[in-house]
Amino acid sequence: ELCDKYNKLHKEVYDWFNIAFDHFGRTPTQQQTDIAQDVFTKLHQNDFLEERTTTQPYCETHKGFLADRFVEGECPLCGYNDARGDQCDKCGKLLDPLDLKNPRCKLDGSTPVPRETKHVFILLDKLQEKVKTWSEESSAKGAWSENGINITKAWIKEGLHGRGITRDLKWGTAVPLPGYEDKVLYVWFDACIGYVSITATYTEHWEKWWRNPEEVKLYQFMGKDNVPFHTVVFPCSQIGTGDKWTMLHHLSTTEYLNYEKGKFSKSRGVGVFGTSAKATGISSDVWRYFLLLRRPETSDTEFEWDGFISANNGELVANFGNFVNRILKFVNSANYDSVVPHSPKLDSGSELARGLEQHKKEVNEKLKEYRDHFEAVHLKQALVTARELSSLGNFLLQNNKLDNALFNTERERCDAVVYLCIQHVHLLASVIAPYLPATTNSILSQLRAEMLPIPDVWEATSIPGGHKIGK
Repeated sequence: ELCDKYNKLHKEVYDWFNIAFDHFGRTPTQQQTDIAQDVFTKLHQNDFLEERTTTQPYCETHKGFLADRFVEGECPLCGYNDARGDQCDKCGKLLDPLDLKNPRCKLDGSTPVPRETKHVFILLDKLQEKVKTWSEESSAKGAWSENGINITKAWIKEGLHGRGITRDLKWGTAVPLPGYEDKVLYVWFDACIGYVSITATYTEHWEKWWRNPEEVKLYQFMGKDNVPFHTVVFPCSQIGTGDKWTMLHHLSTTEYLNYEKGKFSKSRGVGVFGTSAKATGISSDVWRYFLLLRRPETSDTEFEWDGFISANNGELVANFGNFVNRILKFVNSANYDSVVPHSPKLDSGSELARGLEQHKKEVNEKLKEYRDHFEAVHLKQALVTARELSSLGNFLLQNNKLDNALFNTERERCDAVVYLCIQHVHLLASVIAPYLPATTNSILSQLRAEMLPIPDVWEATSIPGGHKIGK
């Protein structure tokens, strides 16, 4: 019921943002049980699991052991007062709930007491050399984000230790060992296996994706606090089974997006979130543009309302909007009556021909930069390059002083510039599509054209002369 409730809420936000998912999955499925228990069993058979007696927080008020995230308190390292039992959101350090100072039960505020219980640990130390070799090779071949590499190296340099992978809870994947009937697999062992099992709920041919490293490359996107589970714990689980797996190829990790010089906090109502973004009445493309431009790819970035307004007015409207609207409005005027002019045959040595060829050369240079950034998953820089492509279109209009006077006195120049600008708008619609999908659809609708596959070399001939655009 909880999954259904939040899936509906999240889907409404994603739909509004024009974010599409092929499949919504969850882990309480038979596929998850089968695959997770298979991984667990093979790790056990290969001597990578060990039973240990541990001391864990127990709440005497509601009579139960507490999951790590249900214990809050002061971080012993940085002093942050709202650290969780598994991790401090401020300094990012992974914690044990018993390490917290002044711990409290998140459910009722009472002070938990330590109590002994037995659990299964995955012996990461026995897998350290193998995961070290794999991570070094994968991070180089897949060009991981720098912070993902650094976090992984720091974990391995510090030395890996056994990590508990079972918990005293009622909800979760059952542990396939006798004597563990009242325990379940720990979420950060279980959850990453969910990638596999959710694929299995999508298609019975899931092994074509997850056991096919020769043909499949796995890309993952996440905040930096989740890195160790994806670059150490889950890969160790895969390696330890001895099975053939598709493993992480590229890791795209971000730093933190802060809010007006502070931290986002949903519980405290600090920040702007999916549903409240929709409630502003501002187009989702504006939100997409600003958030992707502020994507914290290499360092923390800020969400500031002044910057948000400036990005809309000074960049989207003044750059993209000005170029696209100006040329389409000109073609829709009485001068052309919505019909794209034919490209005139120009003397190749003329100033006009050389200028137009120079424009195509500069566009192709930017287009290569754009493709290279996308291949490297530098999403923010690719968007900046798309903005620069739009600026080139504005420069073309400005340098040729496109207006009614040009149409009346230099018709050949006017036709040549308009023809090239229409091709440029068609290309720009494709380039901005990953970022501004609604804007792209609007442009294509007005052009009465299909999406242009982004070419290796832009020839500027995708829309023929004589084509009639919409108003």
